[in-house]
Amino acid sequence: MEPIIQESELPPEPEATRRAANVTESSRANRGWWDRNADEYQVEHGTFLGDDRFVWGPEGLDEVEAELLGPPEELKDKDILEIGAGAAQCSRWLASQGARPVALDLSHRQLQHALRIGGPVPLVQADAGVLPFKDGSFDLACSAYGALPFVADPVLVLKEVRRVLRPGGRFVFSATHPIRWAFPDEPGPEGLSVAASYFDRTPYVEQDEEGNAVYVEHHRTIGDRVRDIVAGGFRLVDIVEPEWPAWNTQEWGGWSPLRGNLIPGTAIYVCVRD
Repeated sequence: MEPIIQESELPPEPEATRRAANVTESSRANRGWWDRNADEYQVEHGTFLGDDRFVWGPEGLDEVEAELLGPPEELKDKDILEIGAGAAQCSRWLASQGARPVALDLSHRQLQHALRIGGPVPLVQADAGVLPFKDGSFDLACSAYGALPFVADPVLVLKEVRRVLRPGGRFVFSATHPIRWAFPDEPGPEGLSVAASYFDRTPYVEQDEEGNAVYVEHHRTIGDRVRDIVAGGFRLVDIVEPEWPAWNTQEWGGWSPLRGNLIPGTAIYVCVRD
């Protein structure tokens, strides 16, 4: 039987490059990428993420043990915004602690997976740079690898998060550890040698034949992140660099036990709105 799609009909692989990408292009590209790849992402990582776990990154650091948002018993009756929620796994865990989470994501398809899994969490499709909430709507905000690695203007997002938080509110977000940008995104030995400048902030872009971006990721150094957080109106109280645990034997893209035991893969920023 002939395949439904002939090999010649498949779209060409996007070209990987480093070039400038502004706020609009980054948002449009990443919305499309996550809509196209949400199914594969949830199939590949859904078991690790669970339906109602709060995992901060590929290392497997769980909020149950980390308590970066605060002790679980203090989450009860808190209004919490999850940004870049994907299938809302973290929000479901927050709801199980008695919190009132709202799961926001740029991708419609990711939120369809949240609907598929189900649960009591309200879902909102929106850009993190233009949050559709009133000032002071939330006690806490969180983002596990959501939004911040993909936006061209992180200060804009941070200011928006600060706006919707109440005084004393905490925002905790995780992203790829900046040092990883100096190394190839490979889980094996080839990913252990420096191949690029840590100080090169040029975005990583995948683009189609016409040069239109179909995926964009932005690099910020540790110093950049600290300055962004301060410029966004927050006080930085901690940076957590999870170590690779012995129980975690899986590879996730460029994350692996080999690399995780030698260099950090995730940075988690704990911020307070005074």
